[in-house]
Amino acid sequence: MHEIQKALFIAPHPDDETLGCGGTILKLKEADVQIFWLIMTRGYEEDGFSIESIDEKKDQITKVSDAYGFHDVRKLGLRTTLLDSYDTREITDGVSAVILDLNPDTIFAPHRNDVHSDHRIVFDAVWSASKSFRAPLVRNVITYETVSETEYAHPLGGMHFTPNLFVDITKHMDRKLEIAATYHDELQPHPFPRSLKTLKALAEYRGASAYVEYAEAFMSLKSIS
Repeated sequence: MHEIQKALFIAPHPDDETLGCGGTILKLKEADVQIFWLIMTRGYEEDGFSIESIDEKKDQITKVSDAYGFHDVRKLGLRTTLLDSYDTREITDGVSAVILDLNPDTIFAPHRNDVHSDHRIVFDAVWSASKSFRAPLVRNVITYETVSETEYAHPLGGMHFTPNLFVDITKHMDRKLEIAATYHDELQPHPFPRSLKTLKALAEYRGASAYVEYAEAFMSLKSIS
């Protein structure tokens, strides 16, 4: 994998970045890598979200951004759970504009076969926007797993999540869980998939594959050295 200097973490919804990459974000920040966050969607009143929940989510985003120390946070403001109602070009153009402005060398994106349609659509937009002739500075494209989405994807067609990259997050496991707890409205007690216990268990399982205590697993789809 090409050495990372500027990493862009793309989240279909705020919390995906922490569920899938929280420890890695902390580790890269500690290594003085420039880290950026692109949030694709948000809730709107006309889609059934209360003003209180919208304000709460804004507050959570601020707290999470401060906790990680992102160099910049971008928001496309698309309608959450409704990305399939947009023209594909509109989404791709939005992602492309952010990539060309920030010039990351590494992009972390959701897995293509996640059960949530928003995740699949975001991946397709990222993959298109990060073509080498469109974004020549992008050297790595990496997909992450999101509990409650990735593991529920159908196993047909050979598109299931098969990690080939593991990041040791042992040092950052506790802090990841603290930040994840910020999204208290998204978490429920175990055995619900999005629980702190599940996050820790997944990291322990992935860690065993890499012979470390805790790890996050990824699929590296493009790596140009």
